Amino acid sequence: MADTALMHSRAEAKYVRLSARKARVVLDHIRGRSVPEARTILAFTPRAAAVDIEKVLRSAVANAESIHALDGDELVVLAAYADEGPTLKRWRARARGRVNRIRKRTCHITVVVSENPKAVQGPKRKDEMPAAKDAPAPEAPAAEQKPKRKAPAKKREVAA
Repeated sequence: MADTALMHSRAEAKYVRLSARKARVVLDHIRGRSVPEARTILAFTPRAAAVDIEKVLRSAVANAESIHALDGDELVVLAAYADEGPTLKRWRARARGRVNRIRKRTCHITVVVSENPKAVQGPKRKDEMPAAKDAPAPEAPAAEQKPKRKAPAKKREVAA
């Protein structure tokens, strides 16, 4: 069986002023979905990270369209992840001459899009499909034949 290499394209946004943990929550929603579906999800996601992730997704689709001449609506989000970037450390004055540290976290957002493997293979022709009438009828699945449950154990009376 020949393994066809799928074309994929990626885009990164570095030093995004957003915590990687917050970005991962939104990225989990779009991973593995088609590009139009991912765009719809990001458009209706109320988190601030969705705006930055949508920009990266648009850039990855544009890269695929310009470099590999792929159709943007036929692409799938192959990978989407957020790595931690450098943390900006700031100080906040507190009572009695003390300070508290404020960590302004950053992240690097990466989105990889690829052509849809189902669209690349295409539907099989009828003459390539095995004939259903020649194959024997399958027996009842194991899920329908559940083993019989035993009756619960009877309680014994303990003599005092």
